[in-house]
Amino acid sequence: MIAALAVLLFVQNPATGCTGIMLKTKDGSTVHGRTLEFAVEVKTDVVVIPKNYQFTGLTVNGDGLKYTSKYAVTGAITFGVKLVADGMNEMGLTSGAFFFPDFAEYAPLTNENQRKALSPLDFNNWILTQFATIDEIKKAIENNEVVIVATVLEGWGAEAPPFHYIVYDKTGKSIVIEPIGGKLIVYDNPLGVLTNSPTFDWHLINLRNYVNLTPNNVREIKIDGETFKGLGQGTGMMGIPGDFTPPSRFVRAMAFCMTAIPAPDATEGINQVFHILNNFDIPVGFSRTVENGTVYADYTQFTCARDPQSLKYYYKSYTDQNIKVVDLKSFDFNADKIMIFNTSSEQKYEDVSKRFAPE
Repeated sequence: MIAALAVLLFVQNPATGCTGIMLKTKDGSTVHGRTLEFAVEVKTDVVVIPKNYQFTGLTVNGDGLKYTSKYAVTGAITFGVKLVADGMNEMGLTSGAFFFPDFAEYAPLTNENQRKALSPLDFNNWILTQFATIDEIKKAIENNEVVIVATVLEGWGAEAPPFHYIVYDKTGKSIVIEPIGGKLIVYDNPLGVLTNSPTFDWHLINLRNYVNLTPNNVREIKIDGETFKGLGQGTGMMGIPGDFTPPSRFVRAMAFCMTAIPAPDATEGINQVFHILNNFDIPVGFSRTVENGTVYADYTQFTCARDPQSLKYYYKSYTDQNIKVVDLKSFDFNADKIMIFNTSSEQKYEDVSKRFAPE
């Protein structure tokens, strides 16, 4: 009950932050990843969902859309609810739910739309289990095949969690899907970047405030015979926002992605994704809300990276920075049960003291 109250208080005070990025490598591969930040613990597990697994959309008035997984999926679930909040399917399609407070507007549940209704988490799970490409998803949304309805979900408080979604397919195409005014708005996302509120189109406009940013250092200048040099490296990025608000993280994520020197292949690209996302890692205490004398500190609880070429899903947690990997291809896609692995683990440090040798 205490944990549920904490989540409820936190949802009402959305000091949340998730950052998503995409990189392209020299060999034409794409890799991507994201962080998950909350001020209370979001319990996560990594699962593998087989083909032909039955799902029923959750609504406040009973069953919604009934759907069967066409593709096997791996990814993270929250609070034990077997709906993937971030994951990748066997076709290399990836989708993730990002917090979208104050702007998410779900469709009202009616007798007419209940058969195609999905909860905010069901929607992400539906995408991963049903589609192989961005174009297929766009067509399904254009045909109004589903609606997202406000649904209270286990662990997320007394109100429906507000989400928007980023999707990538194996070709490197990306879209953002946002529930606005009860409708699903789709934006092409060539940058492959996403954070939180406000809307995606606002973030794109905001980038115009930072067109001066460059990875190249500013040249020295001379004034009346005096030479003035920049103080160290990074002078071309003077003015880039350094705080953890969603608009600032969006600008910073874009800058890191657009200036990254491409890795040779996806394996090296995954390493690069984690290095970039380290810049968005929020330690406990830096970003906080105080409610009735209790401090709720936003922190990075989960960071993942995905390789749609090898179908490997990588992750680390706040309590264990050692990177784990799930190889989707090592599982039976036609199994009859969901496989699950709890992400809770403690940091272990390698003691190299006895490996020293005389010079």
